[in-house]
Amino acid sequence: MIISTRIINRTFLKQQSICSLLNFKNSAVLLLIIPGFLGTAFGHTIDSVEEYRLEIGWMNEPVVSGETNGIELFISPLEPGLELKDQKFKEGIPGLEKSLKIQLLYKEEKIILPLSPDHNIPGKYYAFVNPTISGFYQVNVLGNIRETPISLSMHPPKVDERSYIEFPEPSDITLNQLIGGHTALVGEINDLKESVIKLEQSNQQMNIGYVGISIGIIGIIIASIALSRTKK
Repeated sequence: MIISTRIINRTFLKQQSICSLLNFKNSAVLLLIIPGFLGTAFGHTIDSVEEYRLEIGWMNEPVVSGETNGIELFISPLEPGLELKDQKFKEGIPGLEKSLKIQLLYKEEKIILPLSPDHNIPGKYYAFVNPTISGFYQVNVLGNIRETPISLSMHPPKVDERSYIEFPEPSDITLNQLIGGHTALVGEINDLKESVIKLEQSNQQMNIGYVGISIGIIGIIIASIALSRTKK
C-alpha cells in the first residue's frame, strides 16, 4: 500500500506540473494575442444605422501621410438586446460594393472612393487612398444597405506626419541644406558688395588703379567661396 500510494502521489504531481506548464504557455500566448486585438479595436470606430452595425478604421496603422492606405468598412446586422459597445462584427453582409460608396473629406477637400469587397470575409470592404496630409479626416458612408438608405459620418484615427517614422533622414533634407548654404552665400556676397561701396566712397581720392585691384581681389574671393560651397 505504501508503494502504491507513492506511485499515485508521484503521478498526481507530474500531472499537476504538466497542467501548470500548459497554463503558463496558454497565458503567454494570450499575452501575445490580446494586445493585437486591443490595438485593432482601439483604432476602429463603431456606429449604427437602424438594424445595421458599421465599423471603420485604417487598413495599416499607424497611418502616416504620403503612404498608400485604405479605409476598412465592416457591415453586419445588430444583435437584439445588446448595447452598441457590446456589438461584435459577425455574419457580415456581402454584396454591398455597388450600393455603397465612401466619401473622404479633409477640411474643404473631398473625394469619392469606390468600395472593394474582401473575398475572404463577407461584409468587409476596402476603399484605397493615399492621404497626402497629416491631420483628421472624415468618412461619409453613402448609399444603401439592402433597403435601408445610409448617410453616416464617421471619423477614423488621425493621420500622422510621415517624418514620424522615417529613418534615416529623408533625401530632401540634403536639398534643404544645399538651399540654406546658397542662401548664406548670397548674404555674404551682398555684404562684400556693401564693403566695396563703402571703400569707394571713403577713398574717392585714391588712385583708380588701386580701387580696380581691390575690386578684382574681392571678386576672386567671392568666386572661391561660391566654388567651395558648390563642391560641398
